[in-house]
Amino acid sequence: MASSLLKVNGGVSGLVKLSQKVPCAVALNNRRWRSAKALTYEQAVLNIPETKVTTLNNGIRVATENTGIITSTVGLWIDAGSRYENARNNGVAHFAEHLLYKGTKKRSQTDLELEIENLGAHLSSYTTREQTAFYAKCFQKDLPKALEILADITQNSRFAEEDVEKERGVILRELQEAETNLQEVVFDHLHAIAYQGTPLGQTTFGPSENIKSLQRNDLIEYVGNNFKPPRIVIAAAGGVNHDELVRLAEQHFGRIGAGYEGEVPILQQARFTGSELRVRDDFMPLAHVAVAVEGCGWQDPDSLALLLASTLVGSWDRSHGGGANLSNQLAQHTVKLNLAHSYQSFNTSYTDTGLWGVYFVTDRLHIDDFIYNVQHEWMRLCGGVKESEVERARNQLITSLLQHLEGTTPVCDDIGRQILNYGRRIPLDELELRLNAINSTTLRDVCMKYIYDKCPAVVGVGPVEGLTDYNRLRAGMYWLRT
Repeated sequence: MASSLLKVNGGVSGLVKLSQKVPCAVALNNRRWRSAKALTYEQAVLNIPETKVTTLNNGIRVATENTGIITSTVGLWIDAGSRYENARNNGVAHFAEHLLYKGTKKRSQTDLELEIENLGAHLSSYTTREQTAFYAKCFQKDLPKALEILADITQNSRFAEEDVEKERGVILRELQEAETNLQEVVFDHLHAIAYQGTPLGQTTFGPSENIKSLQRNDLIEYVGNNFKPPRIVIAAAGGVNHDELVRLAEQHFGRIGAGYEGEVPILQQARFTGSELRVRDDFMPLAHVAVAVEGCGWQDPDSLALLLASTLVGSWDRSHGGGANLSNQLAQHTVKLNLAHSYQSFNTSYTDTGLWGVYFVTDRLHIDDFIYNVQHEWMRLCGGVKESEVERARNQLITSLLQHLEGTTPVCDDIGRQILNYGRRIPLDELELRLNAINSTTLRDVCMKYIYDKCPAVVGVGPVEGLTDYNRLRAGMYWLRT
């Protein structure tokens, strides 16, 4: 069309002739544009496949989301972790996770690794305080084989004595590496003092003394007592046929008994304790500090409001731009007064409790000033914030949740965890409706309930001589105003 315009640009009659053809061309281009443009948010949410759930006769739940793509992620999410351990065997869940990949009764470790590599699949796992997961990412056509391998390693692992001794050294080295990650160190200390005397205060790695003393029978006993059908969810996402997966699950997992031969492991109730721990090391360049109050469990109606409050406090580090134009006030003060190298608000939920607070890294001379600003922001939440701030935090939270669900593995992990935590998977449109129901008044009431005049748990590692005295920090958890 551009070349035609150049040719007729010298005369009006030429332009008139050309203009007679324009409406058809424009209409055609508009139709093409409308057909190629991205879906709206509402359309995208409506097009998300449903999560289908079926319960086998022995209690195992099978949950899938079929997006029709050529890759899949399938795995087992088990309601078992370090919270089901005691002081003597703390670390056995993580130890067992390592040993499950060291060979089964029909596959050696080499055979297992070669079989996974030949499929082009990826096998992974993790252990937390309340959950253990084993999952595989593979092509859709290889999903039956991947599930059979997962069934083999979780039911028929050998736990050979030589493998136990070899893996003992690996875990001890892993424990040493974890001690260099100061954020993990701080959060382990935070759980230890916040939940003193309860299994939730234990680490997933366990103390080195336990790693050195755990024996083969301890691992077998833990797996036998905890990998039980009512506590297992088989989840899959991507290219997966639900009915076919149910059939395969019944074939490979249907014979697992739900009964217990010995004592039934019971989840011990958590008990939060306001307290502090200072690990002073003046040779470290920066102080790493966490301050937290007790939050709520997954199924508590206040959980979303606390998550929204945490989003409103936000996070920041020196790689972020924005300066004085940052949206949240704590970040603005941090930049303006050079209070910290980084900070992040967190909301960690468990079955019956949670930790809500802030973790930050700063210079030794700025610890007290930053804590003052943190508590000022917390009291502002308790006094009430603007509706515009709540709306912005809500949009940020929804965006973050959607970005997290990109790919079959994050979706599969989300399905497994939600089925364990809630007994179902919460649809995104329901989640959005529940978030939209939280206004500034609701947020203020929830923050008053969990933050205002509460005893916090405080951990400082590094040059923490300037860490605020606990009594003064406790006094900063309320405002006296007339």
